[in-house]
Amino acid sequence: MPEPYDVITMGRIGVDLYPLDIGVPLARVETFGKFLGGSPTNVAVAAARLGRRTAVITRTGRDAFGEYLHQELQGLGVDDRWVTEVEEYPTPVTFCEIFPPDDFPLHFYRQPKAPDLEIHPPELDLDAVRDARIFWMTGTGLSAEPSRAATLAALQARSESARGESPAPEFRTATVFDLDWRPMFWDGGDHSSVAPARYREALAHATVAVGNIDECEIATGEREPHAAARALLAAGVELAVVKQGPKGVLAVHRDGSTADVEPLPVEVVNGLGAGDAFGGALCHGLLAGWNIARIMRYANAAGAIVASRIACSSAMPFPDEVERALAAGAVTEDIATGPSGAAS
Repeated sequence: MPEPYDVITMGRIGVDLYPLDIGVPLARVETFGKFLGGSPTNVAVAAARLGRRTAVITRTGRDAFGEYLHQELQGLGVDDRWVTEVEEYPTPVTFCEIFPPDDFPLHFYRQPKAPDLEIHPPELDLDAVRDARIFWMTGTGLSAEPSRAATLAALQARSESARGESPAPEFRTATVFDLDWRPMFWDGGDHSSVAPARYREALAHATVAVGNIDECEIATGEREPHAAARALLAAGVELAVVKQGPKGVLAVHRDGSTADVEPLPVEVVNGLGAGDAFGGALCHGLLAGWNIARIMRYANAAGAIVASRIACSSAMPFPDEVERALAAGAVTEDIATGPSGAAS
């Protein structure tokens, strides 16, 4: 029997075109860097950088950008066997603007439809999904069919395994729902009438929920962090992680343990991708069996390192970089400009 993956993620992928000019409006930018992008894909990269065996389930267009994404996944240590092509739709492209410390507008080009929303349930390797020690899915995957049906099929397979209806792997750790609220991907946008119900449906199958305040509000109707965490636990998860930006992160477990961790000091260059680094480090800590306070400190440090760099995927930190940041109590300049990504 093949060795189970440490982490399988499912959902968005694309090409990020990030300006190499900081503080310049997109209309005036002359030089861009090209990077692998898409939140769940970046999470797989982040976990791979920390030594985990990872794979991603997604789809690209049948085009040069799709070829580029396969090359990047392979180079960054992520198994791309479940990254397939869609003839009808182009590989998505995302532009951003960089205005540190806290303004990073995103411009998504995913029309007429993104290939990663064309994942069909029969295409899934449900045995691999069941056996993975961590399965990570996102709210965006619930926004359209057939991706929604495929995401729920994967979640259902995990739930059935956990209940003993199919063989359960000895070391499986978590089914993570990254709340990942992107209103532009939903009919009705911020006023979508279907998103909250779809989030609740998925939460019933997850063991971990991760999201910022806006995302928690879509999922639970609550914005106050402790109330949001309690609502996520009531919805069925065992661990609720509420990200609060400059106020840090709150984690609450069903067993009563909590962690309220302040962010690591950092000179922010590009905040995009910090949450994905946090996610990969969260997976790493769960797999290591750490307590939630240690996991949150480690994940915060990983996110802060990526925030100190322009890129996302290629800027994901290595274990020694995270440990150095934790030891220093901040992201120092030598870490920000380290081997996995430059600050400028």
